Amino acid sequence: METKNTLPYLSHELIIQILLRLPVKSLIRFKGVCKSWLSLISDPHFTNSHFQTTAETHSRRIMFISYSPPLQTRFIDYEPSIHQHTASASLNLNFTPFESYPHIQIIGSCRGFILFDCYCKQIHDYIIYIWNPSTGFHKKLPLSPFSFSYDSYAQNFSGFGYDRLTDDYLLVSLCLDQNISNISQHLVFFSFRDNTWKEIKGTHFPYENFSYVDPQVGSLYNEAIHWLAFHHDLQTYVIVAFDLMERKLLDMHLPVNFDREIHNCGLWVFGEFLSLWAMDIDNDTVEIWVMKEYKMHSSWTKTLVLPTNGLPVKYFIPLCTAKSGDIIGTDGGTGWAKYNDKGHLLDHSDYNDSHGFQAEMYIESLLSLPGPADNEQA
Repeated sequence: METKNTLPYLSHELIIQILLRLPVKSLIRFKGVCKSWLSLISDPHFTNSHFQTTAETHSRRIMFISYSPPLQTRFIDYEPSIHQHTASASLNLNFTPFESYPHIQIIGSCRGFILFDCYCKQIHDYIIYIWNPSTGFHKKLPLSPFSFSYDSYAQNFSGFGYDRLTDDYLLVSLCLDQNISNISQHLVFFSFRDNTWKEIKGTHFPYENFSYVDPQVGSLYNEAIHWLAFHHDLQTYVIVAFDLMERKLLDMHLPVNFDREIHNCGLWVFGEFLSLWAMDIDNDTVEIWVMKEYKMHSSWTKTLVLPTNGLPVKYFIPLCTAKSGDIIGTDGGTGWAKYNDKGHLLDHSDYNDSHGFQAEMYIESLLSLPGPADNEQA
């Protein structure tokens, strides 16, 4: 009998399920396989489904920007090891004139996009960029209509998040506008869908940024952006949050009897909880507090105390948690450290850069921005 050779057949639905589980780098290459794959991989429904699958099943990555000239970006897949950091020339920030902007600050990351600003005090120039390091897409944003001096700029609060109800990304700023005659405060946000800045007027604004070096960057959690701030009306430190869907501010109190120096504290997301880390300089430890029930002041619980005496500078800033429960962070900007969920130091890696670096966690994505057609690419 003669056998007839036939090509193996995969249904369209099965092909979709396979492609959804592939990394972004592979999918970008596979756009060139045929027109139907190009159409599929570019489809917004597919890119959103791929992002959801990636967020649930794939490792997150850490991007860090070295402060040593020439400025460069590197990446860590932090699940395997904090020592495995790689660099890619195609993903370097070569679209930004770093030589003119020595001050780079990451504002935040959301759904695969990283937002950062560049400032040069000498030439009094300031720019904002959004970037998807997975696809290479980048775009320069228009500046806020509220001008500021460098001194008032350092008093601002900034944050980046996503409003799922309107499918819109927002750059939020609680800003101080200072001139010779008066000082005014503004709660503004940039809508990527509308490609414009908007002000939320009539908002009571009793907050002061206690960070005098840089604008304080908010922590994104539960569809809100959070900052530590001094509340003038209450004469105490609070967590102020901006609800991205309701477009309003709210306050949350710190733990009862919390007595750590606020300048040595910060917010982050520990697993599924909004968390507060606090350095105890005298005892060489970092306390990890979590809010077990969001917005419930009584639910604050101190869950871990991390010893820092095994680190060169005895300082640790937690950044994110791995799927294993390990805590990854920096030792103050010159190296990486990893603790397990019991609080034991597992690993430390020096970056060998005395100038330090800035880091941000992100999830790879194929997503595009809403609004006007994107006209800038890598």
